Amino acid sequence: MSKKKFHARLRTIVIIICILTVGIIGELIAYSYVKISDKAREDSYVEKDLNNSDNKETAIKDPDKDTNTASEENNSDETKEEGRDSVKENPYEDDNNSGDKNTDEIVMLFTGDIYFSDFILNQYNKKGLDGILSENIQEEFHNAHIVMANEEFPFSKRGSKAKDKQFTFRIDPQYVQIFSDMMINVVTLGNNHVLDYGTEALLDTFSTLQDAKIPYVGAGNNLKEARETKYFDVGEKTVAILGASRVIPVTEWNAGENKPGLFTTYDPTALIAEIETAKLQSDYVIVYVHWGIEKKNHPEEYQRKMAKQYIDAGADLVVGSHPHVLQGMEYYKGKPIIYSLGNFMFYSNIPQTALLKVTLQKGDSVKTELLPAKAENGTTFIIEDTKEIQQFYKYMTDISYGVTFDKSGAISY
Repeated sequence: MSKKKFHARLRTIVIIICILTVGIIGELIAYSYVKISDKAREDSYVEKDLNNSDNKETAIKDPDKDTNTASEENNSDETKEEGRDSVKENPYEDDNNSGDKNTDEIVMLFTGDIYFSDFILNQYNKKGLDGILSENIQEEFHNAHIVMANEEFPFSKRGSKAKDKQFTFRIDPQYVQIFSDMMINVVTLGNNHVLDYGTEALLDTFSTLQDAKIPYVGAGNNLKEARETKYFDVGEKTVAILGASRVIPVTEWNAGENKPGLFTTYDPTALIAEIETAKLQSDYVIVYVHWGIEKKNHPEEYQRKMAKQYIDAGADLVVGSHPHVLQGMEYYKGKPIIYSLGNFMFYSNIPQTALLKVTLQKGDSVKTELLPAKAENGTTFIIEDTKEIQQFYKYMTDISYGVTFDKSGAISY
């Protein structure tokens, strides 16, 4: 080999070695950056958890670890604990509340429809939670073990508007922080707006809620996931929560075997089966359903029929949404049904709303209360004026079925 060729090959080898060296160094830098970023993200979650902590002894069961016990005859504690070894700590623990939250009584709150209008977001950006929720509502949320809402929108910046749909909603994922600030720890996505911007936006919603540690029901990456019940361990009791919709604009919104979408209940058979399974694995079963006709204050006959079917299957409480106004309530076999809680936060000019408060007391007794509220000028608040409170309960008595309300909102039948 000539000296000239030798030097040419040597230069080539040196260049290759340099390229490989630069690549390896780049990989090491990228790896270090990812590890540092992951650690920072982890630390930020820990900091957020500490700043929002409440020590409520609440945990959510990992549904992937669950086993179907619908055919089990044994409803003992051992049966309920099967598949329950993997749980997540409640992300809403509050450093300011030292010691464990008293779980002798388990407090649960339910709101109606939530959509963060531009006005609401502007209020939040200026004043934080104080700009959109009154102090008395914040206090109720803070003292509850479970707070559930109907999320009537997707969290996303992606997707295209649904065709031939008059109203389409979408919210920047950063505003999931509002849910965390409100201490909402479960939402239903089973409604007629969560797919307003298509599958991309729905998938973004799943990941946004997962990152915020907020479980959801009523929708999923496939039908199996959309049907899943979420279980909460609160003290010595287990609460099961299910969600579904009886209102979707097109059948394509239904979840499929390998298709993201909603769990629907036009035919109640599937939801009834899930309720029966949940009853075997929990102490208290809640079903949250999107149904009815908008702006109508009485339920349709199918709503009343389905609600009773759900209770026959094992539901202890049925909560409804979609009409955007309050609908009446009734009891069936000693179990409460509230057909619609109206708009809790929305863009509309329908101010009247309510908070449903359910307290599991010692033994098997349950206290159910309806707290009168209003949503005005971007802020939702519990009504404190005596005359307005009386008018609220008179109205609810008139549109309900055989129930009465005392001055504190406690319901009897």
